[in-house]
Amino acid sequence: MRHFGLGLATLLATTAIAAPVAAQTPEQIAQQALAEAPVWDGHNDVPWQLRTRMHNEIHDFDFNDSTKAPSAEGEDGAMQTDLPRLAKGKVGAQFWSVYVSANLPDAQPVQATIEQIDAIKRLVARYPDQLQMAYSTGDVMAARKAGKVASLIGMEGGYSINGSLGVLRQMYALGARYMTLTHSKTIPWADSATDDPQHDGLSDFGRDVVREMNRIGMIVDLSHVSEATMMDVLDVSKAPVMFSHSGARAVNGHARNVPDSVLARLKQNGGIVMTVGYPVFLSEKLRQWGADKSAEEARLKSLWLGQPQQVEAGMQAWRDAHPQPVASASDWADHVDHVRKIAGIDHIGVGGDYDGIDSGPTGMEDVAGYPVLFTELARRGYSKADLEKIASGNITRVFKAVEAYSSAHRNDPPIENPTQF
Repeated sequence: MRHFGLGLATLLATTAIAAPVAAQTPEQIAQQALAEAPVWDGHNDVPWQLRTRMHNEIHDFDFNDSTKAPSAEGEDGAMQTDLPRLAKGKVGAQFWSVYVSANLPDAQPVQATIEQIDAIKRLVARYPDQLQMAYSTGDVMAARKAGKVASLIGMEGGYSINGSLGVLRQMYALGARYMTLTHSKTIPWADSATDDPQHDGLSDFGRDVVREMNRIGMIVDLSHVSEATMMDVLDVSKAPVMFSHSGARAVNGHARNVPDSVLARLKQNGGIVMTVGYPVFLSEKLRQWGADKSAEEARLKSLWLGQPQQVEAGMQAWRDAHPQPVASASDWADHVDHVRKIAGIDHIGVGGDYDGIDSGPTGMEDVAGYPVLFTELARRGYSKADLEKIASGNITRVFKAVEAYSSAHRNDPPIENPTQF
């Protein structure tokens, strides 16, 4: 009995010491994940804002407070990205998009793209304590270790190489580490998601573009391309591909989003969908509202020819009766859920498209809002390890695999194509 009593006392003391630990809140899980693995964002259009607002004359631009930047001609609204908000959003690496218009003729997109690359390099150079150029996964890790935002370059629109593999290679030499094959328009070698098809995907030259991108170590980006182009690229590419800023089409039917047929193949390729923050691509209710609004406007214009005041009065009445839906972090998380269901947790990232959109979802209007999304995902049961993969682990793996393929084929001869003039 004496020995039993001592054992019971010891047990009671041990029990008192080992009190239950309170479960972590979703906010705490998200905070810890983003501290370990800061967001590596797939797409941000600050370079386009510099071009349209300041014509790339950025000597007076204050990236510590971009809300003071002048408005672009014909546009209102403050910028969505600056250094304090990147820090608040836990962004540790950023693909800056060097987008130029698909409407520029001939070789003008080449010059404009080079000017965009120059602008982002000059911006990074002005803030050496906060930003650092990165051209490899090693550079990204070095910048993160130094407490700086790793700044990478992504080209948006294959028309920027003007049908030349030589220009493609020189864009890589200038620092571009991905290229979105099309933008809003079909180009001579690849079909866009939002234009009439001409090639049923890729042309023969388009296939060579993909092969050469694999060889030199440039990630093939499939945001904006047609489903047939996606499939052709997956047939050709020997390295993982990316969608730098796209959603899941099963959740929102916009042509810019990724269909299940492609998500099902993404796992085999090893690629990634960096889920987008554009409300029109997130909320199906908002997409349908936009279509209904366009239809009503067309109806009123047909009824009231030459009477714009009647059209506007009718549209105001329609808007009053049909409030515009809003997108939320929950809508964004729905896309993450779906990509996980079809492709798996290893194939998800984030590509907000900030400063290329009017606004992000409610509560995530700018780059400062990423913790809101990760908190929502934690609330849905995503673990800290899951969140770290989505934040930056998965895109790191993709980029490393692209680099590894290129390194293994560094002695392969460049693919050549004839000059046009």
